[in-house]
Amino acid sequence: MWVQSVSFVLILCFLVVSDMQGVFAAISSADEYDQNKEQASDIKDDISSLQKKLDQATQKKQSLEKNLNQIKSSLGSTINAINKTKSALRETTDTIKRKELEVQLLEENIQFKKEMLTALMQEIYFNADKPLAEVVLSEDDFSGSLDEVLTVTNLSAKVKTILDEVQGLKGQTESERVNLENMKKENERMLAEKAAQQRELAGDQAETQADLKEQEATIAELQKKMQKLKSELSSLLGANISTDDVMEAAAIASKATGVRKAFILAELTQESGLGRFTGGCLYKNTRVKPADKAAFETIMKELHYDVNKKKISCSPGYGYGGAMGIAQFMPTTWMGYKSKIASMTGHNPPDPWSVVDGVVGMAIKLAAGGATSKSGEIIASKRYYCGGPTSPYWNNKCNTYAQNVQRLATGYEKN
Repeated sequence: MWVQSVSFVLILCFLVVSDMQGVFAAISSADEYDQNKEQASDIKDDISSLQKKLDQATQKKQSLEKNLNQIKSSLGSTINAINKTKSALRETTDTIKRKELEVQLLEENIQFKKEMLTALMQEIYFNADKPLAEVVLSEDDFSGSLDEVLTVTNLSAKVKTILDEVQGLKGQTESERVNLENMKKENERMLAEKAAQQRELAGDQAETQADLKEQEATIAELQKKMQKLKSELSSLLGANISTDDVMEAAAIASKATGVRKAFILAELTQESGLGRFTGGCLYKNTRVKPADKAAFETIMKELHYDVNKKKISCSPGYGYGGAMGIAQFMPTTWMGYKSKIASMTGHNPPDPWSVVDGVVGMAIKLAAGGATSKSGEIIASKRYYCGGPTSPYWNNKCNTYAQNVQRLATGYEKN
């Protein structure tokens, strides 16, 4: 009888201690939640401020792009004008050369006519010095002599007429050449002006492109900071994880692994409240196994996260903390599944704080535990929570956990 009483007392003490551990864990979680809400509010303020800067940077980028397009358009018009002016200048230069050649030929023609006219004038002058009687008496044929005199006189008049015409043509050609020279100078002036304009526009283009590149770098940096803040917010209370995102991720994970969507949602609810709470402690100030610390540092390095800022689950009074993200993977466990997660999501390395990566990772682990059939879900839940039958909690706490998941899954199935 005494032994039975002692046994009863021991069992009662065990139940009380177990219940108190649950109470302490609940209180701890509530305190963490309040702290995280305050931290999340600060992060939201930072995100809001960062968003304003991002909007301003985007507006400036759009303005620079508009200016750059205008500069490119003006530069294109200027280059076209330069090409047209160069073409006109070449044509004018060629025409001037032709006119100069024409003037030279006309000058040679005038010189020839002048020499012809001089000879004729000398002939006329020579004959004009002789008295008519002498001319008549000196020629055997008077008629022929007279014809010769008349021919020379007529030819002289014609040569003079042609000479006048040639000189007039020369003057006209020379005038045209002068006009073309003036046109050439104007084209050269326009060409120099357009070339200067082209250099100025090219300089503006290079400067605007540099400003645009700098602005794009600023936007990229702001987006990187924004993503980092959102990730930190997600690691606190899951504040930026919408139910629609979780539902969609669960559907993707279910299709990829064959695990029921309702069961995946139930596990997510049990683990992190569908992402509402994904951890409130830093790895440096909570109890984490050395192997998980090393794995956590590796994950942070791969994802370029600050190891001193990313939140993980806090350690309860009876065990270890360190679970990450919506699916609450321990770092060493995540390292064992990350290649499979990457092959399904296409994210390499995968991110435990990503909704899709986390949910798919959970589904892969549940499937490996036997959850591809409904009959294997309870064992899969127990394995997910406790690891395996060697756990001291396998037949009590782990079993209670699995039954709670089943009740949640039934609710999701009905809805």
